[in-house]
Amino acid sequence: MEQSQQTILLVTDINPQSKIFIEYMQTQLDQKIIAVNDHEEIPAEAKHAMLIVLDLNHLVQESLQRWQKVADADKNICIAAFNVRDEDHAIELLSTLNLQGIFYRKDSIELICKGLNALQNGCMWMSRSLMSRMLSILRQQQMNSYRPACGLTQRELEIIGLLGTGSTNAEIAERLFVSEHTVKSHLYNIFRKIKVHNRLQAMNWARKNLFSVPPSPKRPREVNH
Repeated sequence: MEQSQQTILLVTDINPQSKIFIEYMQTQLDQKIIAVNDHEEIPAEAKHAMLIVLDLNHLVQESLQRWQKVADADKNICIAAFNVRDEDHAIELLSTLNLQGIFYRKDSIELICKGLNALQNGCMWMSRSLMSRMLSILRQQQMNSYRPACGLTQRELEIIGLLGTGSTNAEIAERLFVSEHTVKSHLYNIFRKIKVHNRLQAMNWARKNLFSVPPSPKRPREVNH
């Protein structure tokens, strides 16, 4: 299939090393790559980029959620992450982000370029091992859906799910059409039922017990490696 010509937006720290990396990828892909710092205003020419690549060495969770919202606003945008530590880190990321591509720190530049080509052609790019783990988690989630989860109500399950997206109490309230006071009451009950003391502990509990697989990729194709 002929590669589609589209801009790649790389969100990273702009430094001499990253510039060399970008120049090499542009040569290999024969395509323009626009690099921006996380807090930099997106250049006009990059606002219609169909592939956003996030450098996890330079982004915090809040930033990842912000870029996910950028992608959610346009169904044609695909997001990938590189410098992922390992498979466990990838699983954690996939619990809150709709990533079509995963690149590990150990991956060669050649492999990253190959993966970017695949993503541009509408394919996912994740290792078979990671996909196998995701399928196992999905099966476990389906089994868990048929039995009570520590007595959590449906609304409490919705709220703990929204916690995993990094939503604030105000955002959860707006999403569920309830007051912030109601959200706080639900959170108090959730923490008590699952025996945790804060939001981070609740998110970790949810990942282990109620893992929510991200939405289906927007342009699904076969896994490539």
